[in-house]
Amino acid sequence: MNELHHLILAHGHATARSMVSCGERHLVDAAAAVLAVEREELGISYSGFALTSLPHKRIPDEQVWEKVGHRLTLTVTPGRLPAKDGRTVSLGVPYGSYARLITIYLQTQAIRTSNRRVELGRSMNAFLERLGLKIGGNTYERVRDQARRIAACNLVFSWQREDGRADFVKDNFVTQGAFHIDFTAPDPNQPRLWEDEVVLGEHFYNQLLAHPVPILEQALRIIGNNSVAIDTYIWLAYRLHCLTKPTFVRWPALAHQFGSGYSRARDFKRRFTEALRLALAVYPDAHVEFREEGITLHPSRPPILERAG
Repeated sequence: MNELHHLILAHGHATARSMVSCGERHLVDAAAAVLAVEREELGISYSGFALTSLPHKRIPDEQVWEKVGHRLTLTVTPGRLPAKDGRTVSLGVPYGSYARLITIYLQTQAIRTSNRRVELGRSMNAFLERLGLKIGGNTYERVRDQARRIAACNLVFSWQREDGRADFVKDNFVTQGAFHIDFTAPDPNQPRLWEDEVVLGEHFYNQLLAHPVPILEQALRIIGNNSVAIDTYIWLAYRLHCLTKPTFVRWPALAHQFGSGYSRARDFKRRFTEALRLALAVYPDAHVEFREEGITLHPSRPPILERAG
């Protein structure tokens, strides 16, 4: 448990806020929110997303996204979906925090129900609340856009096997259920979802079953507007509880996994440190030390002890 959590437990949320700089008060708020969780809710992410990730910002709609992690590469190819007139339209690669929240929600529900068919429900507002997102017209449009991108895209996870040969898993994230929202619903405050359910790709689902990463669902809701913090939190959840001894990771290695679009190393270090501190605020049991040349990861308890049944 880091200094912020000890500060909150010793002095309370309000007093702890007054004891830190203005720039750190959002970290105190995040730490206090996770400490206040009474009933932990299990979330799930595929381990591949702990080593690679979707883009944080929009890329050209026709562009293929490739992210190389430690012995693992994610390639996302944009796809096409039918429009209202029956013709298909091109959709770009999913990106940002909304794409991450949607995909984690679908993975979590699939594991909870032991079924790659995931029920969504007809109320868009209820769906947004389950994702921890604010309800409003702009949110509807952004969720709709990211959901359709997720439904259309093709994923390839490729890696090096122990014997040196390359292997891969190729699939669509979603193989059925096209993510359309009816904004002409009788009740404008309850826009309906396009489908009652979507179906995850069979190969992706099997990999998810074999390699799930348990995370605290409430933690993602707290940091849900920061896509880098989400990726960092999932990475910590994957790495820390598997360690048997302290492990030092240098900034260039972190930049290789988490950095993109930074022309200067110091810009990456500053932005990643901000995201890492936010991820640590909602992961009280994480033990991470900041060093001049990188960070030291220490063996830590997972963010949630409950396992999917």
